[in-house]
Amino acid sequence: MATSANIPSVVGWDAATPPNETVDEWGDPSPSNPGFGVPDPRAPRHRAYDDPDVVRLREHLRAHNGIFGLEIVAPDDAKRAARIFLRDGFVVVCDVLSAEQIERFRAGCDRVLGQILATAGKNGRRYMTETQRLPHRYSYGTSSASRHLMHEPEWTAMIDLPTTTPILTEIFGGTDYYVRGGGGDVCLPGAIEYQHLHWDFREPLALPPSRLLQAERLGVELRKRAGSDALDLATEKLVVERTPPLVTINFLLDDQTWENGPIRQIPGTQALQSVPPVPLDEPEWMRLSTLVGVKAGSVVFRDTRAWHGGTPNLSRDVRAMPNIEYVAPWFDTFQFMRSMPHDRWAELSPHGQRICRFIKCEPGEWPRGAGVMHPLASARKAALERAGGPKSEMRGDSDY
Repeated sequence: MATSANIPSVVGWDAATPPNETVDEWGDPSPSNPGFGVPDPRAPRHRAYDDPDVVRLREHLRAHNGIFGLEIVAPDDAKRAARIFLRDGFVVVCDVLSAEQIERFRAGCDRVLGQILATAGKNGRRYMTETQRLPHRYSYGTSSASRHLMHEPEWTAMIDLPTTTPILTEIFGGTDYYVRGGGGDVCLPGAIEYQHLHWDFREPLALPPSRLLQAERLGVELRKRAGSDALDLATEKLVVERTPPLVTINFLLDDQTWENGPIRQIPGTQALQSVPPVPLDEPEWMRLSTLVGVKAGSVVFRDTRAWHGGTPNLSRDVRAMPNIEYVAPWFDTFQFMRSMPHDRWAELSPHGQRICRFIKCEPGEWPRGAGVMHPLASARKAALERAGGPKSEMRGDSDY
């Protein structure tokens, strides 16, 4: 089994899988319904390491890939990290993980990836593509029948770190935020397509009293319209900008190079209501707005409203990026799924236990679908049906 470390990989580059091919819930090609696998019209024509189109793209990325002047913050500078996060919709923090933690988390990612890749593709394809996603690119979360990996010890070990919790506290204006779950993504060598720009959560524009209270804690002055109790427009916009509903921490277990599929982030898009450009209209600077140069052991704090997307992995190495998802204190916890076994919850710090209390199971209860990793939606759905139990156990089912 290949690892995400910087050693030669034995997975990926399956020439039998056509560019942009997506599959349905049963693993059959589904060009008319790609779902999240939006085609990349500029992708190379063949999935081969030395294909001329791939070589040209590789040389282009070698020369141009990466955000010029990307700011990288030390973990002990929480206030600066929060300022950049609120300005850009993301911030990179270096030296968050020790060498031991990097190796432990890599091992967990490799083990889970092995479960996903255990299902072979059809008609000579080496791998089964994940339902309605681009080839060679998998979500750890949606590949899990429980939709999260809170049953895996490597993921729960990421939740409350001394190098990340102070920054989360600064971003949220206190410690009364919650964990919603965790997963992340992984791309194999030979993921030649760009993933379309998207957001993970669209701003709801709701301003309940608890959100306004958080904004005040963060220093926002609640100015009213003249002769009214309603907030003025500038204040409403500032509250939306300063109080992100969800913050994801992506853990970078490998150096982010120009060729191994670094995530791209479009700065300042977190409060926009307009939609990202479709792949054909995306300007080249957005395709190159990636985190090239960030070292293994760093993390990215992401406002999930900000535009972002995956990029081609033209290397010979797996690029894994696990994550943990945190939500604001005013977020509706009814949408949470009970995805963490009680034994995993009991291993957490007191703070970790408090912020995970809405996703933990009762003693002796196992999360529905946890432990079943499969690229096909039909198999994950079948696992849930076998598990039985009322849907209310999931505190808000997600579609497959």
